[in-house]
Amino acid sequence: MGVTDCHVHINPIWEMRPDAAELLGYSTSAPSRYLTDAPAFLEYLTASGVERAVLINYVAPEVIGYTEKANDFVSEYVRADPERLIAVGGLRPDHADPGGEVGRLAEKLHVRGIKLHPPHQGFRPDAYADGTLPGLRALYAACERYELPVIFHTGTSVFPRARNRFADPMMIEDVALDFPHLTIVLAHGGRPIWMETAVFLTRRFANVWLEVSGIPPARLLDYFPTLARLSDKVLFGTDWPGPGVKDIRANLDAFRALPIPADAQRRILEENPLKVFPRRGPT
Repeated sequence: MGVTDCHVHINPIWEMRPDAAELLGYSTSAPSRYLTDAPAFLEYLTASGVERAVLINYVAPEVIGYTEKANDFVSEYVRADPERLIAVGGLRPDHADPGGEVGRLAEKLHVRGIKLHPPHQGFRPDAYADGTLPGLRALYAACERYELPVIFHTGTSVFPRARNRFADPMMIEDVALDFPHLTIVLAHGGRPIWMETAVFLTRRFANVWLEVSGIPPARLLDYFPTLARLSDKVLFGTDWPGPGVKDIRANLDAFRALPIPADAQRRILEENPLKVFPRRGPT
């Protein structure tokens, strides 16, 4: 086994809105060179002590700028090493044919997960229940059928135009109830307002996972004091190269310095990611 970073942003930043790119500093950051050089990124992962990386892409043109072209980008990018690089794509929650689009992403682009970002896409994850976004039901059902994890952004976002009222993970409770065979990942663990809610959902539902990217590792036990006891449902992620995450290796080293048992760390870093993102050979 090896470490899996379950939340890395290798994205087509040339699609980003200028204010979003400026907030991240992508126009001048060294990591941007990896976007067109997958072998160099793989070398960086190796030097960081990471075997596999889950590459998070999604569609949010109004807030970030990313369009459906992000799916083609990540699908092509992971061809450099499909065993180490895991493609996550996305679609709009109001897509005209969400079930068909999920099938296309899975079958044609070999996407391994779907990222939904309620604060950036402006929707409630449970909006199918009251008929506001009925297509979400087909979206979740298709992900369930294709065994694609759905990764929800939970917690606040500082980007211009982000609507944080949609970031409360409690709105994912209906999804977990209505789609018990759907793998659900709570990205960022509800940071910082809804962390207890994220823990509650993770403990309540067998199909819900707590992912801790974007939280300073040295503060994890402050935010999640029961992390070791919950370690069979937790996924490690960095959110690199997001704000405050300058280096994957430094983030990993800080996590390993936490005073939690070695077997709990092994589950979070190595074992659990293999349950959510199983190994697959080249497609």
